[in-house]
Amino acid sequence: MKLVDKCFWIVVALGILTAFDIKNKGVGPVTADEIKGHIAVLANDSLMGRKPFTVGETRAINYIAAELKKAGLWPGNNGSYFQDIPMVEVTSSPSVNMLIKGGKANLDLKLGDDFVAFSRREQETVQLKNSPVVFAGYGVVAPEYHWNDYAGLDVKGKTVMVLVNDPGFKSGDRSLFKGDTMTYYGRWTYKYEEAARHGAAGVIIVHQTEAASYGWAVIRNSNMGAKLYLQEKDNYRLHCQVEGWITEDAATKILASAGITGDIRTLARKRSFKAIPLNLTLNIGISNKLKYAMSHNVIGVLKGSARPNENIIYTAHWDHFGVGRAVKGDSIYNGAVDNASGVAALLSLAKAFGGLKDKPERSVVFLSVTGEEQGLLGSEYYAKHPVFPLNKTVGNLNMDALGFYGETKDIAVTGKGQNDLEDYVVNEAKRDGLTVVGDARPGAGSYYRSDHFNFAKVGVPALDIVNGFESVAHGGNWGRQQKEDYNAHRYHQVTDNYTSNMDATGMAQIANILFNIGYKLSNESTFPGWKAGSEFKAIRDKYMGK
Repeated sequence: MKLVDKCFWIVVALGILTAFDIKNKGVGPVTADEIKGHIAVLANDSLMGRKPFTVGETRAINYIAAELKKAGLWPGNNGSYFQDIPMVEVTSSPSVNMLIKGGKANLDLKLGDDFVAFSRREQETVQLKNSPVVFAGYGVVAPEYHWNDYAGLDVKGKTVMVLVNDPGFKSGDRSLFKGDTMTYYGRWTYKYEEAARHGAAGVIIVHQTEAASYGWAVIRNSNMGAKLYLQEKDNYRLHCQVEGWITEDAATKILASAGITGDIRTLARKRSFKAIPLNLTLNIGISNKLKYAMSHNVIGVLKGSARPNENIIYTAHWDHFGVGRAVKGDSIYNGAVDNASGVAALLSLAKAFGGLKDKPERSVVFLSVTGEEQGLLGSEYYAKHPVFPLNKTVGNLNMDALGFYGETKDIAVTGKGQNDLEDYVVNEAKRDGLTVVGDARPGAGSYYRSDHFNFAKVGVPALDIVNGFESVAHGGNWGRQQKEDYNAHRYHQVTDNYTSNMDATGMAQIANILFNIGYKLSNESTFPGWKAGSEFKAIRDKYMGK
């Protein structure tokens, strides 16, 4: 046995020594020490950053499966704890220049500085030659908001340029979409999907820092190099040939070349807006390198005692970024908070449910998914290939990057106002004297940025909660400072590490709230729904026969 393997199993042994008696009383059975024990294993260097397709994946998923089995859960996928997730790694190398021709002057945009571009099509080369450019506003088709930026527009063979976020953002009009709260129509993934549905050859999103909620450096770093996608039968030929982003400055130059000046957001959010052919053409080539491999979700199930065909699903993604560029001698992205914390909570919940004397009437599923950091891939695959029928899935309770700064007096509901599961949070909070708050930055679209979203997308009510900022021990300003420091210095960096003095009481606080909610749902006979105005309500209502 290799030394690193010996170290791994020593850490496993140390991480599971602590046990506790499960008691279905008070705030719940999960303890901070148990969560820390799991994090110590999952964020250990021996797991090499838990990147899909690596030895780190093998060690991570084997550990999770072993813990689910130890908790008394059955294999969740036809006798196996694993669900195979076929993926393709696409490394796109675009031409270093994007040429825009036909306006007042030709524009020569520079890769990385002005634009990023890639293709998920599984072919070695992709080329857009003299593709006509159309400014399609926000690129949104939203019947419930009486909005259609593609109305009467033929974009086949053309490239659409669209704005990030949606018309309501910073409009000053709360009745326009959801005002400053982003809807799914504002998410960049939606922009690519909608352009493809209309047959566009290319789609380029205009970046603006406030509207995107992150700077250009995030766009550049996230979209240059290898990207993972789920394997599809059509090899992504129904997607646009070229997808990408351009800076706001580059977009301003393109529009000015076509004679359009001024605030393009003000222009595009008018209800009278019509897509504008720019009488310009776009030229770019992309070379792709392809690699095919299999990753895995991990699934365990506690079968219901009365209605086992109905289920509640807990989720947490196990993956992180693996080994990368060394910073001060450290090259392993351990992801202790993101998301060893969520998996640790999930495993603690599995043990708590497995130890209940009176088993829940509905089945309780524990699903740890792959590829979240690559675009929510494991949860997307599950949503497209569900092991348990969606119309029998009561709800999804997700855990991602739980609070590392202790218990808080407030609990934050991601995407507050979406579905009835929030009412359960409110009831739990009242019992414990807690305050329920919404997103700190509602315009960032956090509800669409973790694995619960893929359940919402197929109509399953999905909930993601985290600790707020009001630290029980130190107050609100201190809690906010801790979160801001994490985002600046540890989030998606090699410094997101486990330490023995980590305060996991806030993680246990969230886990116990979700335990109580899941336990209630597992013994009820009703199905929570979506609140009026949610973009996911119609999907659920349709297959539930409403």
